Amino acid sequence: MQKKIELIGVQMDLGASKRGVSMGPAAIRYGGVCEGIRALGYDLTDKGDLLCLTSGETSEKLRNYQQVVDINQRLYLSTMESLQNGALPIILGGDHSIAAGSISAVSKHYKQIGIIWIDAHGDWNDEFSTESGNMHGMPFSAVCGWGPNLMVDFGQGPVFVDPKHCVQIGGRDIDTEERIRMKKAGVTVFPINVIDKLGMSEVIEQAINIACRDTVGFHLSFDIDAITPEAAPGTGTVVHSGLTVREAFLAVETISETGKMLSMDMVEVNPILDIRNKTGILASELILSALGKVVF
Repeated sequence: MQKKIELIGVQMDLGASKRGVSMGPAAIRYGGVCEGIRALGYDLTDKGDLLCLTSGETSEKLRNYQQVVDINQRLYLSTMESLQNGALPIILGGDHSIAAGSISAVSKHYKQIGIIWIDAHGDWNDEFSTESGNMHGMPFSAVCGWGPNLMVDFGQGPVFVDPKHCVQIGGRDIDTEERIRMKKAGVTVFPINVIDKLGMSEVIEQAINIACRDTVGFHLSFDIDAITPEAAPGTGTVVHSGLTVREAFLAVETISETGKMLSMDMVEVNPILDIRNKTGILASELILSALGKVVF
């Protein structure tokens, strides 16, 4: 893992149905992420935040698509710049639609990557399968070439991630059509009931093997709503009975041990819905554990 890190905040909440995650980057910073990264010995550059357009075109099936595409294009460029600087980019969201821009850059730069997607949701919809039109439910599909293409094609010739190198962990609210699409694409899914049966230790080991096989490494995209809402109340699309805090930490601690994480998103922290920045602090600590912070 690189010793140089560049932090990119994205003040974006228009891909979701509830507002407020645009303040997520500030909440995670207030949680101590910058101080913690430097304490681990990394050379950190905080690049500040990208701001979304104040208005733009929309449609029933692709809500606020102009603003979503614009922010993703600019995030793509910022992430690519970080990669070209030899840094490991950490992206602070913002809603999960921003993963389209970050992963597009990482995949373009490295050519052959895997994805570990930790989330209560599949995020594998497109404009035809979506039930809500919210674009934070589409980025995983988009970066794998399953649409919507406008989320990832900025004229750069996107390099799509092969779904056989992709893993979804913690899913417990996946739409019917979305589930069909994921199975057809060949994504490996470890829903919450499988984690209950196998345990997180076995699940994350299998996930890493899948994401690392015939790749240079993987991108970690972590939606804080993967964690049970009692522990992470500050998020907009809560689903009961999620990962425990220790399961989440075990996942990122094991990921850190591989040295194969190329980049990371931490998304969907909503301070408006939080309690004394409980979720922002948790998100910060999860990032630090993914970068090597240990208990002993």
